Amino acid sequence: MSEVLYYTALGLGALSLLLIGVGVQAFRKRRWVGSLGSSGTGALCLSLAGLTATLGVSTQGYRALTHEEVAAVVSTAPTGPQEFEARVRFPDGTDTTYHVAGDQLLVDAHILKWHPLANVVGLHTLYELDRITGRYVDVDDERTRPRTVHSLKKDKPLDLYYLARQYTPLAFLVDTDYGSATYIDVDRPSHFEIRVSTTGLLIREAEETGESD
Repeated sequence: MSEVLYYTALGLGALSLLLIGVGVQAFRKRRWVGSLGSSGTGALCLSLAGLTATLGVSTQGYRALTHEEVAAVVSTAPTGPQEFEARVRFPDGTDTTYHVAGDQLLVDAHILKWHPLANVVGLHTLYELDRITGRYVDVDDERTRPRTVHSLKKDKPLDLYYLARQYTPLAFLVDTDYGSATYIDVDRPSHFEIRVSTTGLLIREAEETGESD
């Protein structure tokens, strides 16, 4: 998707330069109407090229969602009372192990749904896993016991989730943006699939993959 946006931005940028050049030539020949029309259209294309380029950069780290899919596989192993290790394996093959305090594994994500108009340029519902943390069953434990929070986000030059809220042209294209979270008990060594659907996150137990640490 990002490649489509990049090529679209390049195409619009080239078209804007061409139109602005035509406008300059018309201005030199004192064709005022033609100069204004070409220059105005060129400026519009240049603005659209900038917007498309911004989308291309800011969508890095997000994945397009068109159906239910596995966002990560998590293997958990209790290490003591109300604490466990969680090994998170991502679709790109990378994995990280976190120490988590709590009775349950909780994962949340950012989800962006675009207006149908944005689908024309290849933008579909996007998601990005945000963080992994522990959750205590007892509310008093939640208030007093140690808390652990680990980020699942990947570094990128721009964060689309926050950019879409603050940048008016992007906000116009966004149908809705929201957070989604899901959790499950961790009382024994287990393997879970963190899945994302158009309605949000869910966790399902999975069979052991047989991969060695």
